[in-house]
This record gives sequence, structure tokens and C-alpha cells, in this order.
Amino acid sequence: MAPSSETALSAPGHGPAAVPELPRIRHRFAEVDGLRIFYRETGPADAPVLLLLHGFPSASHQFRRLFDALGSRYRLIAPDYPGFGHSESPAPGDFSYRFDTLADVVEGFCQALGLDRFALYVFDFGAPVGLRLATRHPEWITGLVVQNGNAYEDGLSDLAREFIANRHGVEGAAERARAILTLEVTRSQYEGGTGDPELVSPDGWTLDQHFLDLPGRKDIQVELALDYHTNVARYPAWQEWLRTHRPPTLVLWGRNDAFFTEPGARAFLRDVPDAELHVLDTGHFALEELLPTIAPLIDDFLARTQK
Repeated sequence: MAPSSETALSAPGHGPAAVPELPRIRHRFAEVDGLRIFYRETGPADAPVLLLLHGFPSASHQFRRLFDALGSRYRLIAPDYPGFGHSESPAPGDFSYRFDTLADVVEGFCQALGLDRFALYVFDFGAPVGLRLATRHPEWITGLVVQNGNAYEDGLSDLAREFIANRHGVEGAAERARAILTLEVTRSQYEGGTGDPELVSPDGWTLDQHFLDLPGRKDIQVELALDYHTNVARYPAWQEWLRTHRPPTLVLWGRNDAFFTEPGARAFLRDVPDAELHVLDTGHFALEELLPTIAPLIDDFLARTQK
């Protein structure tokens, strides 16, 4: 008699493969200086903390797959800045959208959650926000994961330099900054430089553009674009912090990034010679195409450096 389906499923070699338990991701708000700041959190409460700071024009959703990959072993926390994602977004007349104030909010967010020892993941806009935080509170930072987060003039492409030249008082600067806030440009940031665009989900750029198209959001992004030059002025201070504190550092870099070029990745080795560097054959949003490569590198780095 043929075995029943129940018997066949329970027989050795025929049972369902064990599926690793996926982490539970919680979606919460914290109040920081009167603003409701959205954040994602997962992982054991007593595990090493990785604070993830997102880039432009995205939000904490850019880390959703990394949360699944690492959230069972580490406590991952990713906020949305004001004016991004699900966080409160007051009009520019009611809130000063500057990189200094984004750092103020992230600093207050850490204090609201009682975060005072963590590794820091910085990507794109996350680098100027996170490095401001690090120079204010070096005692908080137990390690640094840099993914296409620039802190050296070496890493500025011609396209990036043109973007940074836009600032208040420069004729046509606001119009040029607004011109990049389109679906075509948002999509190109995800697919540009990738080896296989079919590996890049359209969900990321579609959601980013949804938020960009909400009332008032483009005005916010123009204000931040016109303030970006203040980050370049801070590069020497951030480099000094790296030289002085030598945090355990992992640098992950998509070499085909149209904004932040490979020399910017290698420049970190000048100030943190023991940094671990991986230059990857992809573009700006490296996690989108190469998460299976990147997640194990982060896992190994955190396991070695965060206790």
C-alpha cells in the first residue's frame, strides 16, 4: 500500500526543510522635540545595537530586507528623519531643514530610546547625519558601517559637485534641486550602476517617489539640497574624529555610484588604516542588488567587534 501523505511528509529526507525563524519587526513612533518620529525595530533587547541611518530620497524601508537577514541576532533600529517616510513633516516655515537639525533629531531620538552604545550604519545622507552625531557623542559609537556614505572630497563625482554647488543665494539653485525629484531620477539612483537591474525591486523607488510626491515634501528636499554644502565643510572635522577614535570600521561601496566614487571609499583607510574595505560591482543602493553578499559581511563584522 502506498504511504499516506502524512507518512511521506514525516519520513527522513522527505519532511519540510527547517525554515529559520524570521525576526518580528515592530513599527513605532517616538516623540522628539514635539515631532513624531517613525522607526523600525527588531532583535533581542540585550543584543548589540546597530542604528541604521537612511539616505536620500529614501527612508527606513530601505533596510527592510537587512532587518530580515540580521534581526534575529542584533537589535536593529532605523528611524525616518523628519520630512522623510512616515515621520512628521512640518513645512519648512515651521521647521529648519538643515543637516544640523536632522542630526539634532537623531540625537534626541537616541536619548528618547536610551541608546548610548551602538554601531552606526551610515548611507548617503546618513553619513553627514551620523558623523555629526559621532563627533558630538564619540562615547556612543562602538563601530561604523559605511555604505556609500561620503566623508572625503576624493569621493565626489562631477555630478555630486554640481549638486553641492546649489545653495541659497545662487541663481537657479532651487529650480535645479527640484528638477531631480522625479520618478525617472529616483529610479535611476536604484538601477544605475547595477550589474543586473532585474535583481532590484521596483518597490523601493516607487515608495520613495510616493513620499516625495506628498504635499510639501519636495519643498523639504530642496531645502536640504541647498544645505548640502555644509557637509563638505565638515569633512575635515569628521576625518579628525576618525583618526582620533579609530572606531572598528567596515566600508562597503558600490563602485559604480554616480555620486560617490570609489576613491571616497579608499580614503577612509587614510584615517582608519585597520578598516575593512569591500568595493562591490554595483551602484548607489548596493543593498538592493547585493544583499546576499553584504549581509554576511555585516554579520561577521558585528560578531567580531560588538560584544
